[in-house]
Amino acid sequence: MSASARDFGIVCGIMPTGTHNAITDVPGVKVGHITIREGNVNTGVTAILPHDGNMFRQKVLAASESINGFGKSAGLVQVNELGSLETPILLTNTLSVGTCVNALIKRAVAANSDIGRTTSTVNAVVGECNDGPLNDIQAMAVTEDHTYAALDAATSGAVAQGNVGAGTGMTCFGFKGGIGTSSRRIKLDGKDYHLGTLVLSNFGRKGDLTLPDGRHPTPDFPDQPEKGSIMMIMATDIPLEHRQLQRVIRRCGAGIARLGAFWGHGSGDIVIGFTTGVTIDHDQKPDLVAMQALNEDKIDQLFRAATESTQEAILNSMCAAESFTGRDGNSRKSLADWFKLNS
Repeated sequence: MSASARDFGIVCGIMPTGTHNAITDVPGVKVGHITIREGNVNTGVTAILPHDGNMFRQKVLAASESINGFGKSAGLVQVNELGSLETPILLTNTLSVGTCVNALIKRAVAANSDIGRTTSTVNAVVGECNDGPLNDIQAMAVTEDHTYAALDAATSGAVAQGNVGAGTGMTCFGFKGGIGTSSRRIKLDGKDYHLGTLVLSNFGRKGDLTLPDGRHPTPDFPDQPEKGSIMMIMATDIPLEHRQLQRVIRRCGAGIARLGAFWGHGSGDIVIGFTTGVTIDHDQKPDLVAMQALNEDKIDQLFRAATESTQEAILNSMCAAESFTGRDGNSRKSLADWFKLNS
């Protein structure tokens, strides 16, 4: 089993976690990976499914936030304009976004023969980070079959983290980065709800990492400018308005900042958030529809949950990632190894 920040005594914040301390603590959410390691190729795809049904017909309320927009994601303009998500979310490397978009469209068309003919087209949502230092990104090794495999592998429960899926070739604060996740439990009107974050961590300058206990882990690695990226996927089952969701996902940026990042010029820092607590029927008939939303006076709990879960997800991605040698012998050490030497 891969290590987590808590295995080394590092706790982010004060809120309780869900059962798995993962985005999958939000009921219905599933995560799947396909990992590709072939010579200089070290990359993959990670899929996040809000629910098991037909997402084109039963959309979830969604929003995105560009903290720093140096990125090549697909589908975010429509997510913010319409406030909905109608495909799973895929994460991959920068030059494989188009392949993943095509795969999502083909899956949606196969399940909905009216797409683009008697109803609207479909908005495929894909996020990316540049894994070039450890992956031969020009090989464009990700295929549509890899994407289908990640979608088909999606499960609830514990989430594989570190050097898996889209996180296979990523770097974070000079250490090995990758996939990480964390969740927080929130009680509203006597009922337990969850907010979870999954990150693809590939950002941060060597020496800037700041742990919650004040230490500054620094790898033996040449100084480089901040030019990485991070994709953050935040999910909750709390009913929210689109505006409220946008406010909540914006606080994921505070989780990045707590670790010492400053959202550098060359860094793409982007959040996609959704709530399964509000669904939108593609074929709904009424002119007016009822929607449930959070009492705004309670939203600080979600702000804190987004901040804490993002911070911890990033640290989990680095602790779960094993030390790694990739393209042309480029290597990155695991934060877990630093903890073992400095405990």
